[in-house]
Amino acid sequence: MTDLVRFVEERHLKSAPPTFGPGDTVRVHVNIVEGARERTQVFEGVVMRQRNGGVNRTFTVRRIAHGVGVERTFLLHSPRVERVEVTRRGKVRRAQLYYLRGLTGRAARIKELRPAAGTLRAARLAGEAAAPPSPPAPEPAAAPAEAATQE
Repeated sequence: MTDLVRFVEERHLKSAPPTFGPGDTVRVHVNIVEGARERTQVFEGVVMRQRNGGVNRTFTVRRIAHGVGVERTFLLHSPRVERVEVTRRGKVRRAQLYYLRGLTGRAARIKELRPAAGTLRAARLAGEAAAPPSPPAPEPAAAPAEAATQE
């Protein structure tokens, strides 16, 4: 029975979900349907929590809009979520950042995670930020030596 459920869920999983965690600042691109129109809306804020559950994996993002805290919970594997961009890595020591609800202004800031050079985490983060390497361009063929000596 569980194999059948797992088989059905695997069809709906995204092939390469982004890696992020609590404390990271992310930009979520969401498809919004208004009548017959579709548009993309961007929601940027701090990831407060993640819930892992296979196809039901969710994450909650919080931001301050017009002086009011707004939290939205997104299904990571939903077809409505186009992509999730990590704009900043945050250094936190909690898995769920509910304490941010009681903080405002400068008190609600999260330190940026800047891993030391040479560590495995730094190499992984640099690999995500860098574009995939392009294949080397072919070198132009050298002119024959005889043509250069005839002049």
